[in-house]
Amino acid sequence: MTRKGLPNFDNTELAFRHLSDSDLRRGKMLFSLLSRPGLVAVGSVFARIALALRIPIGWVIRPTVYAQFCGGETIEESDSTIEMLYKNGVKTILDYSAEGATTEEELDSTCSEILAAVSAASDDPRHAFSVFKPSGLSLYGLLAKSPDDFTLQEEESWGKVVRRIRTICSSTADAGGRVLIDAEESWIQDNIDEIANAMMNDYNRENAIVFTTIQLYRHDRLEYLHQLHKKAVEGGFKVGVKLVRGAYMEKERERAEKLGYHSPIQPDKASTDRDYDAAIEFCLDNLDVFEICAGTHNSDSTFMLCEQMQKRGITNDDHRISFSQLLGMSDQITFNLAAHGYNIAKYVPYGPIREAMPYLIRRAKENTSVAGQTTRELSLIKQETERRSSLK
Repeated sequence: MTRKGLPNFDNTELAFRHLSDSDLRRGKMLFSLLSRPGLVAVGSVFARIALALRIPIGWVIRPTVYAQFCGGETIEESDSTIEMLYKNGVKTILDYSAEGATTEEELDSTCSEILAAVSAASDDPRHAFSVFKPSGLSLYGLLAKSPDDFTLQEEESWGKVVRRIRTICSSTADAGGRVLIDAEESWIQDNIDEIANAMMNDYNRENAIVFTTIQLYRHDRLEYLHQLHKKAVEGGFKVGVKLVRGAYMEKERERAEKLGYHSPIQPDKASTDRDYDAAIEFCLDNLDVFEICAGTHNSDSTFMLCEQMQKRGITNDDHRISFSQLLGMSDQITFNLAAHGYNIAKYVPYGPIREAMPYLIRRAKENTSVAGQTTRELSLIKQETERRSSLK
Protein backbone atom coordinates (compact mmCIF):
# COMPACT_ATOMS: atom_id res chain seq x y z
CA MET A 1 0.00 0.00 0.00
CA THR A 2 2.40 2.63 -1.21
CA ARG A 3 2.65 5.14 -4.04
CA LYS A 4 4.94 8.04 -4.77
CA GLY A 5 4.23 10.86 -2.35
CA LEU A 6 1.75 8.79 -0.33
CA PRO A 7 2.26 7.26 3.15
CA ASN A 8 3.37 3.67 3.65
CA PHE A 9 1.46 2.18 6.57
CA ASP A 10 3.75 -0.86 6.69
CA ASN A 11 6.70 1.24 7.90
CA THR A 12 6.97 0.12 11.53
CA GLU A 13 10.27 1.91 12.13
CA LEU A 14 8.51 5.23 11.55
CA ALA A 15 5.36 4.10 13.34
CA PHE A 16 7.07 3.14 16.60
CA ARG A 17 10.22 5.25 16.77
CA HIS A 18 8.69 7.24 19.65
CA LEU A 19 8.34 4.06 21.75
CA SER A 20 11.01 2.37 23.85
CA ASP A 21 11.51 -1.40 23.88
CA SER A 22 9.63 -1.58 27.19
CA ASP A 23 6.74 0.42 25.68
CA LEU A 24 6.55 -2.14 22.87
CA ARG A 25 6.54 -5.01 25.37
CA ARG A 26 3.66 -3.37 27.23
CA GLY A 27 1.71 -2.92 24.01
CA LYS A 28 2.33 -6.52 23.00
CA MET A 29 1.08 -7.76 26.36
CA LEU A 30 -2.05 -5.58 26.32
CA PHE A 31 -3.10 -6.38 22.77
CA SER A 32 -2.48 -10.07 23.42
CA LEU A 33 -4.98 -9.84 26.28
CA LEU A 34 -7.44 -7.75 24.24
CA SER A 35 -7.45 -10.41 21.53
CA ARG A 36 -9.23 -12.75 23.97
CA PRO A 37 -12.88 -11.58 24.31
CA GLY A 38 -13.64 -13.95 27.18
CA LEU A 39 -10.77 -12.60 29.23
CA VAL A 40 -11.81 -9.01 28.47
CA ALA A 41 -15.37 -9.75 29.59
CA VAL A 42 -14.26 -11.32 32.87
CA GLY A 43 -11.73 -8.57 33.50
CA SER A 44 -14.37 -5.90 32.89
CA VAL A 45 -16.68 -7.48 35.46
CA PHE A 46 -13.92 -7.63 38.09
CA ALA A 47 -12.93 -4.02 37.34
CA ARG A 48 -16.51 -2.83 37.85
CA ILE A 49 -16.77 -4.78 41.11
CA ALA A 50 -13.50 -3.25 42.31
CA LEU A 51 -14.79 0.22 41.46
CA ALA A 52 -18.08 -0.38 43.26
CA LEU A 53 -16.32 -1.70 46.36
CA ARG A 54 -13.64 1.03 46.11
CA ILE A 55 -10.86 -1.56 46.05
CA PRO A 56 -7.54 0.10 45.11
CA ILE A 57 -6.64 -0.94 41.55
CA GLY A 58 -4.54 2.00 40.43
CA TRP A 59 -1.30 0.12 41.09
CA VAL A 60 -2.32 -2.42 38.41
CA ILE A 61 -4.01 -0.05 35.96
CA ARG A 62 -1.59 2.91 35.91
CA PRO A 63 1.52 1.16 34.46
CA THR A 64 -0.48 -0.96 31.99
CA VAL A 65 -3.82 -0.01 30.41
CA TYR A 66 -3.76 3.58 31.64
CA ALA A 67 -0.19 4.19 30.47
CA GLN A 68 -1.04 2.80 27.02
CA PHE A 69 -4.26 4.68 26.36
CA CYS A 70 -4.29 7.79 28.61
CA GLY A 71 -2.17 10.91 28.92
CA GLY A 72 -2.42 11.44 32.68
CA GLU A 73 -4.85 12.23 35.48
CA THR A 74 -4.80 15.97 34.72
CA ILE A 75 -4.10 18.28 31.78
CA GLU A 76 -0.75 19.12 33.38
CA GLU A 77 0.19 15.44 33.74
CA SER A 78 -0.68 14.93 30.07
CA ASP A 79 1.78 17.58 28.92
CA SER A 80 4.68 15.18 28.38
CA THR A 81 2.50 13.08 26.06
CA ILE A 82 1.30 16.22 24.24
CA GLU A 83 4.89 17.37 23.76
CA MET A 84 6.10 13.94 22.58
CA LEU A 85 3.34 13.80 19.97
CA TYR A 86 4.01 17.33 18.76
CA LYS A 87 7.74 16.66 18.33
CA ASN A 88 6.72 13.82 16.02
CA GLY A 89 4.33 15.97 13.96
CA VAL A 90 1.15 14.87 15.72
CA LYS A 91 -1.29 17.20 17.45
CA THR A 92 -3.49 16.42 20.46
CA ILE A 93 -7.22 16.22 21.11
CA LEU A 94 -7.55 16.35 24.92
CA ASP A 95 -10.45 14.09 25.89
CA TYR A 96 -11.69 14.27 29.49
CA SER A 97 -12.61 10.63 29.97
CA ALA A 98 -14.82 10.69 33.07
CA GLU A 99 -18.21 9.10 32.30
CA GLY A 100 -21.48 8.35 34.06
CA ALA A 101 -22.30 11.63 35.85
CA THR A 102 -25.63 11.37 37.70
CA THR A 103 -26.13 14.78 39.29
CA GLU A 104 -26.31 18.37 38.03
CA GLU A 105 -23.25 19.19 40.15
CA GLU A 106 -21.23 16.43 38.46
CA LEU A 107 -22.39 17.64 35.03
CA ASP A 108 -21.31 21.20 35.87
CA SER A 109 -17.95 19.86 37.04
CA THR A 110 -17.46 17.98 33.74
CA CYS A 111 -18.34 21.16 31.83
CA SER A 112 -15.75 23.10 33.81
CA GLU A 113 -13.09 20.51 33.00
CA ILE A 114 -13.91 20.62 29.29
CA LEU A 115 -13.66 24.41 29.41
CA ALA A 116 -10.25 24.01 31.06
CA ALA A 117 -9.18 21.80 28.13
CA VAL A 118 -10.47 24.43 25.68
CA SER A 119 -8.44 27.05 27.53
CA ALA A 120 -5.33 24.84 27.51
CA ALA A 121 -5.63 24.46 23.74
CA SER A 122 -5.99 28.22 23.22
CA ASP A 123 -2.96 29.68 21.41
CA ASP A 124 -1.13 26.34 21.75
CA PRO A 125 -0.20 24.91 18.33
CA ARG A 126 0.17 21.44 19.84
CA HIS A 127 -3.63 21.05 19.96
CA ALA A 128 -5.92 20.28 17.01
CA PHE A 129 -9.40 20.17 18.56
CA SER A 130 -11.25 20.11 21.85
CA VAL A 131 -13.90 17.41 22.31
CA PHE A 132 -16.81 16.38 24.50
CA LYS A 133 -19.42 13.68 24.85
CA PRO A 134 -22.93 15.16 25.25
CA SER A 135 -23.76 12.42 27.77
CA GLY A 136 -21.10 13.97 30.02
CA LEU A 137 -23.12 17.19 30.09
CA SER A 138 -26.63 15.77 30.42
CA LEU A 139 -28.47 13.21 32.48
CA TYR A 140 -28.63 10.18 30.22
CA GLY A 141 -32.39 9.71 30.43
CA LEU A 142 -32.90 13.27 29.27
CA LEU A 143 -30.98 12.62 26.05
CA ALA A 144 -33.11 9.56 25.39
CA LYS A 145 -36.39 11.46 25.62
CA SER A 146 -38.01 13.66 22.97
CA PRO A 147 -37.97 17.36 24.00
CA ASP A 148 -41.63 17.46 23.00
CA ASP A 149 -42.37 15.11 25.92
CA PHE A 150 -40.34 16.92 28.58
CA THR A 151 -41.94 17.79 31.90
CA LEU A 152 -41.40 21.32 33.23
CA GLN A 153 -38.55 20.07 35.41
CA GLU A 154 -36.97 18.27 32.45
CA GLU A 155 -37.28 21.41 30.32
CA GLU A 156 -35.33 23.26 32.98
CA SER A 157 -32.65 20.54 33.02
CA TRP A 158 -32.51 20.56 29.23
CA GLY A 159 -31.96 24.30 29.26
CA LYS A 160 -28.89 23.71 31.46
CA VAL A 161 -27.58 21.12 29.01
CA VAL A 162 -27.90 23.51 26.08
CA ARG A 163 -26.25 26.30 28.07
CA ARG A 164 -23.30 24.05 28.96
CA ILE A 165 -22.78 23.07 25.33
CA ARG A 166 -23.21 26.64 24.09
CA THR A 167 -20.66 27.86 26.63
CA ILE A 168 -18.13 25.31 25.35
CA CYS A 169 -18.77 26.20 21.70
CA SER A 170 -18.66 29.93 22.42
CA SER A 171 -15.43 29.62 24.41
CA THR A 172 -13.89 27.55 21.61
CA ALA A 173 -14.84 30.21 19.05
CA ASP A 174 -13.40 32.98 21.23
CA ALA A 175 -10.17 31.00 21.58
CA GLY A 176 -9.90 30.50 17.82
CA GLY A 177 -10.17 26.72 18.22
CA ARG A 178 -12.34 23.88 16.98
CA VAL A 179 -14.47 21.44 18.97
CA LEU A 180 -15.72 17.92 18.21
CA ILE A 181 -19.12 16.78 19.48
CA ASP A 182 -18.87 13.01 19.78
CA ALA A 183 -21.65 10.72 18.56
CA GLU A 184 -23.29 8.25 20.92
CA GLU A 185 -25.94 5.51 20.91
CA SER A 186 -28.69 5.82 18.27
CA TRP A 187 -31.48 6.23 20.83
CA ILE A 188 -29.95 9.43 22.20
CA GLN A 189 -28.40 10.67 18.96
CA ASP A 190 -31.44 12.63 17.69
CA ASN A 191 -31.18 15.16 20.52
CA ILE A 192 -27.42 15.35 20.04
CA ASP A 193 -27.86 15.99 16.32
CA GLU A 194 -30.36 18.76 17.02
CA ILE A 195 -27.95 20.55 19.36
CA ALA A 196 -24.92 20.00 17.10
CA ASN A 197 -26.76 21.40 14.10
CA ALA A 198 -27.89 24.45 16.07
CA MET A 199 -24.32 25.10 17.22
CA MET A 200 -22.94 24.73 13.68
CA ASN A 201 -25.59 27.13 12.40
CA ASP A 202 -24.57 29.69 15.04
CA TYR A 203 -20.78 29.36 15.02
CA ASN A 204 -19.78 27.98 11.60
CA ARG A 205 -20.49 31.02 9.44
CA GLU A 206 -16.99 31.68 8.08
CA ASN A 207 -15.33 28.33 8.80
CA ALA A 208 -16.03 25.19 10.80
CA ILE A 209 -15.58 25.66 14.54
CA VAL A 210 -18.11 23.08 15.73
CA PHE A 211 -17.88 19.54 14.33
CA THR A 212 -20.65 16.97 14.55
CA THR A 213 -19.87 13.24 14.35
CA ILE A 214 -21.43 10.75 11.94
CA GLN A 215 -21.17 7.00 12.56
CA LEU A 216 -21.23 5.20 9.21
CA TYR A 217 -21.92 1.79 10.72
CA ARG A 218 -25.50 3.07 10.87
CA HIS A 219 -27.31 2.38 7.61
CA ASP A 220 -29.07 5.77 7.62
CA ARG A 221 -26.08 8.05 8.16
CA LEU A 222 -24.90 8.52 4.59
CA GLU A 223 -28.32 9.89 3.71
CA TYR A 224 -28.17 12.03 6.86
CA LEU A 225 -24.88 13.50 5.62
CA HIS A 226 -26.57 14.46 2.35
CA GLN A 227 -29.43 16.10 4.25
CA LEU A 228 -26.96 17.97 6.44
CA HIS A 229 -25.27 19.34 3.33
CA LYS A 230 -28.63 20.59 2.03
CA LYS A 231 -29.41 22.30 5.36
CA ALA A 232 -26.00 23.96 5.40
CA VAL A 233 -26.37 25.30 1.87
CA GLU A 234 -29.84 26.64 2.64
CA GLY A 235 -28.76 28.02 6.03
CA GLY A 236 -25.47 29.50 4.89
CA PHE A 237 -23.20 27.70 7.39
CA LYS A 238 -20.23 25.36 7.16
CA VAL A 239 -20.44 21.73 8.26
CA GLY A 240 -17.63 20.43 10.44
CA VAL A 241 -17.92 16.65 10.42
CA LYS A 242 -15.93 13.88 12.05
CA LEU A 243 -16.49 10.68 10.08
CA VAL A 244 -16.18 7.44 12.06
CA ARG A 245 -17.36 3.90 11.61
CA GLY A 246 -18.86 3.59 15.09
CA ALA A 247 -18.33 2.39 18.63
CA TYR A 248 -21.53 0.81 19.95
CA MET A 249 -22.27 -2.03 17.53
CA GLU A 250 -22.82 -4.87 20.00
CA LYS A 251 -24.92 -2.71 22.32
CA GLU A 252 -27.04 -1.43 19.41
CA ARG A 253 -27.79 -4.90 18.06
CA GLU A 254 -28.57 -6.35 21.47
CA ARG A 255 -30.99 -3.53 22.30
CA ALA A 256 -32.73 -3.78 18.93
CA GLU A 257 -33.22 -7.51 19.37
CA LYS A 258 -34.42 -7.14 22.94
CA LEU A 259 -36.96 -4.41 22.15
CA GLY A 260 -37.99 -5.84 18.79
CA TYR A 261 -37.09 -3.05 16.37
CA HIS A 262 -34.96 -3.03 13.24
CA SER A 263 -31.29 -2.59 14.10
CA PRO A 264 -29.80 0.71 12.91
CA ILE A 265 -26.48 -1.05 12.29
CA GLN A 266 -25.32 -2.03 8.81
CA PRO A 267 -25.82 -5.71 7.88
CA ASP A 268 -22.08 -6.31 7.44
CA LYS A 269 -18.67 -4.66 7.54
CA ALA A 270 -18.54 -4.29 3.76
CA SER A 271 -21.60 -2.05 3.89
CA THR A 272 -20.00 0.08 6.59
CA ASP A 273 -16.78 0.38 4.59
CA ARG A 274 -18.73 1.30 1.44
CA ASP A 275 -20.68 4.06 3.19
CA TYR A 276 -17.61 5.39 5.00
CA ASP A 277 -15.66 5.78 1.79
CA ALA A 278 -18.71 7.24 0.03
CA ALA A 279 -19.03 9.80 2.83
CA ILE A 280 -15.38 10.79 2.39
CA GLU A 281 -15.87 11.28 -1.35
CA PHE A 282 -19.09 13.26 -0.87
CA CYS A 283 -17.35 15.64 1.53
CA LEU A 284 -14.41 16.04 -0.84
CA ASP A 285 -16.85 16.82 -3.65
CA ASN A 286 -18.31 19.59 -1.48
CA LEU A 287 -15.32 21.12 0.30
CA ASP A 288 -16.91 24.53 -0.13
CA VAL A 289 -19.32 23.42 2.63
CA PHE A 290 -17.50 20.66 4.55
CA GLU A 291 -14.45 20.46 6.77
CA ILE A 292 -13.53 16.86 7.61
CA CYS A 293 -11.92 15.00 10.46
CA ALA A 294 -11.44 11.38 9.38
CA GLY A 295 -11.50 9.51 12.67
CA THR A 296 -10.54 6.01 11.62
CA HIS A 297 -8.12 3.17 12.36
CA ASN A 298 -8.79 1.68 8.93
CA SER A 299 -5.67 1.97 6.78
CA ASP A 300 -7.55 1.36 3.51
CA SER A 301 -9.96 4.26 4.06
CA THR A 302 -7.11 6.47 5.24
CA PHE A 303 -5.04 5.67 2.17
CA MET A 304 -8.06 6.27 -0.06
CA LEU A 305 -8.50 9.76 1.41
CA CYS A 306 -4.80 10.54 0.90
CA GLU A 307 -5.02 9.26 -2.65
CA GLN A 308 -8.14 11.31 -3.39
CA MET A 309 -6.48 14.43 -2.01
CA GLN A 310 -3.53 13.87 -4.34
CA LYS A 311 -5.76 13.28 -7.37
CA ARG A 312 -7.77 16.43 -6.66
CA GLY A 313 -4.72 18.59 -6.11
CA ILE A 314 -5.47 19.15 -2.42
CA THR A 315 -2.32 19.77 -0.40
CA ASN A 316 -1.52 17.40 2.47
CA ASP A 317 -1.80 20.22 5.02
CA ASP A 318 -5.11 21.68 3.76
CA HIS A 319 -6.82 22.98 6.92
CA ARG A 320 -10.16 21.54 5.82
CA ILE A 321 -9.00 17.92 6.15
CA SER A 322 -7.72 16.28 9.34
CA PHE A 323 -7.14 12.72 10.50
CA SER A 324 -7.32 11.28 14.03
CA GLN A 325 -6.70 8.05 15.95
CA LEU A 326 -6.72 7.06 19.60
CA LEU A 327 -3.59 7.27 21.73
CA GLY A 328 -1.91 3.88 21.94
CA MET A 329 -3.47 2.52 18.77
CA SER A 330 -2.81 2.56 15.00
CA ASP A 331 0.55 4.27 15.31
CA GLN A 332 1.44 2.94 11.86
CA ILE A 333 -1.25 5.27 10.47
CA THR A 334 -0.69 8.24 12.75
CA PHE A 335 3.05 8.67 12.51
CA ASN A 336 3.31 7.82 8.82
CA LEU A 337 0.69 10.49 8.08
CA ALA A 338 2.65 12.94 10.23
CA ALA A 339 5.84 12.20 8.31
CA HIS A 340 4.04 13.20 5.11
CA GLY A 341 2.76 16.48 6.50
CA TYR A 342 -0.93 15.67 6.92
CA ASN A 343 -3.03 17.26 9.68
CA ILE A 344 -3.04 14.39 12.14
CA ALA A 345 -4.03 14.22 15.81
CA LYS A 346 -4.30 11.70 18.60
CA TYR A 347 -7.19 11.55 21.05
CA VAL A 348 -5.44 11.85 24.43
CA PRO A 349 -7.86 10.79 27.19
CA TYR A 350 -7.12 12.04 30.68
CA GLY A 351 -8.73 12.03 34.11
CA PRO A 352 -8.48 10.37 37.53
CA ILE A 353 -7.96 6.63 37.18
CA ARG A 354 -11.17 5.69 39.00
CA GLU A 355 -13.21 8.09 36.86
CA ALA A 356 -11.49 6.94 33.66
CA MET A 357 -12.09 3.23 34.31
CA PRO A 358 -15.56 3.09 32.66
CA TYR A 359 -13.97 4.68 29.57
CA LEU A 360 -11.13 2.13 29.56
CA ILE A 361 -13.54 -0.77 30.01
CA ARG A 362 -15.64 0.49 27.10
CA ARG A 363 -12.58 0.88 24.88
CA ALA A 364 -11.43 -2.64 25.76
CA LYS A 365 -14.79 -4.08 24.74
CA GLU A 366 -14.80 -2.04 21.52
CA ASN A 367 -11.37 -3.38 20.62
CA THR A 368 -12.50 -6.98 20.97
CA SER A 369 -15.58 -6.34 18.79
CA VAL A 370 -13.67 -4.75 15.88
CA ALA A 371 -12.61 -7.60 13.62
CA GLY A 372 -8.86 -7.71 13.10
CA GLN A 373 -8.01 -4.61 15.17
CA THR A 374 -6.02 -6.29 17.93
CA THR A 375 -4.50 -8.76 15.46
CA ARG A 376 -3.16 -5.89 13.35
CA GLU A 377 -1.77 -4.09 16.39
CA LEU A 378 -0.05 -7.25 17.61
CA SER A 379 1.37 -8.11 14.22
CA LEU A 380 2.91 -4.68 13.73
CA ILE A 381 4.39 -4.58 17.24
CA LYS A 382 5.95 -8.01 16.71
CA GLN A 383 7.31 -6.88 13.34
CA GLU A 384 8.97 -3.85 14.91
CA THR A 385 10.32 -5.90 17.82
CA GLU A 386 11.92 -8.33 15.37
CA ARG A 387 13.34 -5.46 13.30
CA ARG A 388 14.98 -3.93 16.36
CA SER A 389 16.34 -7.30 17.50
CA SER A 390 17.98 -7.82 14.10
CA LEU A 391 19.94 -4.61 14.60
CA LYS A 392 21.45 -5.65 17.92
